[in-house]
Amino acid sequence: MTEYYIALDVHCAFSEMAVVTGGGKLVRRDRCETSVPALVQCLKAVRRVRQLTFEEGPLADWLARELRPHVDELIVCEPRRNHWIARDGDKDDPVDAFKLAELYRGRYLKAVHQAGSHERSLLKQQVLLYHDRVRERVRQGNQLAGLCRRQGAFVRAADLLNENTWQRCLSTLPTDALLRVSWEFVRETYELLCAREETLRKMLVGAAKNIESVQRFTALPGISWIRGVTFYALIDTPHRFPSKAALWRYSGIGLERRHSGGGPVRTRLSRQGHRKLKDVLLGAAKSAVAQEDNPFADRYQAWRAQGLHPANAKRNVARALAATLWSLWKSGQAYDPDRITSRRTVSIET
Repeated sequence: MTEYYIALDVHCAFSEMAVVTGGGKLVRRDRCETSVPALVQCLKAVRRVRQLTFEEGPLADWLARELRPHVDELIVCEPRRNHWIARDGDKDDPVDAFKLAELYRGRYLKAVHQAGSHERSLLKQQVLLYHDRVRERVRQGNQLAGLCRRQGAFVRAADLLNENTWQRCLSTLPTDALLRVSWEFVRETYELLCAREETLRKMLVGAAKNIESVQRFTALPGISWIRGVTFYALIDTPHRFPSKAALWRYSGIGLERRHSGGGPVRTRLSRQGHRKLKDVLLGAAKSAVAQEDNPFADRYQAWRAQGLHPANAKRNVARALAATLWSLWKSGQAYDPDRITSRRTVSIET
């Protein structure tokens, strides 16, 4: 039976489609509106066995969910791995679609995990929106504190929400009406962002408290409701990783090996990975170490006594926390501090 490899180069207004056979023959090109009915109609014009791919992007989750029932296999691929498309001389939408189909036919694509259900996808979006609001609030707060420093007023952004502190800072300003109005606008924006962030946080915590796995996560030191639900939503399922080392690399806290010829084997921190997961795990490690009376803080002190740099020791704690969360999720067990102290879960970074 002939297999047909279908690739889409997706844009908001339209999508380019290229279809190649298992033997590499280009049998169809098409352009259609980027809507589910139009795409389904184009797919059904291709005989089975239909295998579809397109690159990860803002539309990928929606398209994967809607188009998967109409094909025999669907892969959302990692665009950073498709160097033949990104770095080749000839580049336009029809060429990109054909090259993507060729990479699919050769099985050179790296699949990107997609949420298993619409509900899980919505939870992931809610988590990412919350962290976006936090980042925007921090940015606005830094801008507000920076404006104060320019006039010699050294104060934290959070303290400027206090009316007395704010009026004291205003007194350091030159008597310029436009400048004062601009300062007021920046502060109002910061105050609004703080209020919106708190509202989203309460909603997210309420959702997290209804998830059994996240309830078990929060028993670990350093893991709050927000960090627990973030790990849960972004990982989606623990079974997507064959090993804890793969989990660490995806989270941006793993090590990668470099070796060539007869030279030495070198290891370095992975330069890829999910930045938000990395921030969550490193933040959890920092909190766990600060709490002191727990096995993760004890490990940190032991690594420091061995001469490890504090940053490396903290990354080791983050790996231990990630491995423990992963294990609890897979096994369905509750957190037991004694099990952490009785087994090794981390490759020490020196």
